Amino acid sequence: MLYRDAGVDIDAASLTKARIKQLARSTFSSRVLREVGAFGGFFSLQGLPRDAVLVSSVDGVGTKLKLAFALNRHNTVGADLVNHCVNDIAVHGAAPLFFLDYLATGKMHPKVVTEVVKGLAGACRKVGCALVGGETAEMPGFYPEDEYDLAGCIVGWVKRSRIIDGSGIRPGDAVLGLPSLGLHTNGYSLARKVLLEQERLPLTKPLPELGRSLGDVLLAPHRCYWPTVKPLLEHGWLKGLVHITGGGITDNTPRILPSSAQAEVQLGSWPVLPIYDLIAKRGNVPPDDMMRTFNMGLGMLLMVSPRELPKVTSFLKKHREKFWNIGRIIPGKPGVKYLPA
Repeated sequence: MLYRDAGVDIDAASLTKARIKQLARSTFSSRVLREVGAFGGFFSLQGLPRDAVLVSSVDGVGTKLKLAFALNRHNTVGADLVNHCVNDIAVHGAAPLFFLDYLATGKMHPKVVTEVVKGLAGACRKVGCALVGGETAEMPGFYPEDEYDLAGCIVGWVKRSRIIDGSGIRPGDAVLGLPSLGLHTNGYSLARKVLLEQERLPLTKPLPELGRSLGDVLLAPHRCYWPTVKPLLEHGWLKGLVHITGGGITDNTPRILPSSAQAEVQLGSWPVLPIYDLIAKRGNVPPDDMMRTFNMGLGMLLMVSPRELPKVTSFLKKHREKFWNIGRIIPGKPGVKYLPA
């Protein structure tokens, strides 16, 4: 019996890895010391300041992958993963350095894996992040033949003196919201349960409520906020940032609030995306659950002092970045207080 008889195709894996090497190489800088394929990725820290601190994060794409499988569209989920991880370290002021991915599948399909890695590499190039390695595993009997799981780890850096941890947030500071492009990479289990399993809505036909197909809306990319927030961080204009992922505004905002600060958020101060109205109405989902499950149209929050607020808003307007002043910081225990629309 051969390994192929057990469901693992070494030749297909070798072909896939050769394609991955080419894609990864397109993200390399002079700091990358070895080609992809060694047992570890090598990245030089030479040139970074003495007080540089490494900041890392790891995440996955989650059940959004089910939509990629159903629509046979695999060129966006890699970017979803990279952008999610970049945002996670950006809220602490960290610039991305390098990224590693993990892709496990029931059967190696070189074309599919190549499409996924194209998305990874493209997103890495846009933010100056090197894709230095990863793992591609074929696991028959563990995953279905036409499905895969995708996760990744990012490492970035920030000067110790410039770490953003929210400790300087004070009552009176403004809370600005930057728009999301859709669900990003959170809430898909509930969205699929309501829209696909319960309502049996088609993925490829345009829906009047959305103005386009449900598949297009649900596969909308996870936006990367680093190009927008990087200049604001360099100017020292931000006291805190919140990446709105699983847990929504409700659970993510307290993660960066000091012990005596609470966020007061005005409902109705930003446009909620149509997809959320569709989920709430068709699934009869309570408002509290919606706010704790989805980003509701806001992918990143900025905490800004009254003194710096005119500079931040002027910068965002100049660069045609949409934003909404959605609330303020008030005295209280870390949490979110919603004001009715």
